[in-house]
Amino acid sequence: MLIHIVLFKLIDRSTENVQKVAEVLRGMEGKIPQLLHLEVGIDALHSERSYDVALFTKFASIEDMQAYQIHPVHVEVAKYIMSVRESSVCVDYNSC
Repeated sequence: MLIHIVLFKLIDRSTENVQKVAEVLRGMEGKIPQLLHLEVGIDALHSERSYDVALFTKFASIEDMQAYQIHPVHVEVAKYIMSVRESSVCVDYNSC
């Protein structure tokens, strides 16, 4: 199982914008066959170190994650995210 986690720091950190970004990310659920699990979280602490939105996904393999990356639904979401994010970081790891 491959776990893919992405954290997004947004340009506009208003509640409305953060909610919209979370909804856009959640919109991928059920539309990409390789995407086994999708969870979106919104930062609750708003500390100096905080990122605004977290995306937690699971895939059966690295190949499935690569297929997800080029899936048309993900490509459209990624275009939108690129236009509203200040920065992002990610980690990918194999889980037992």
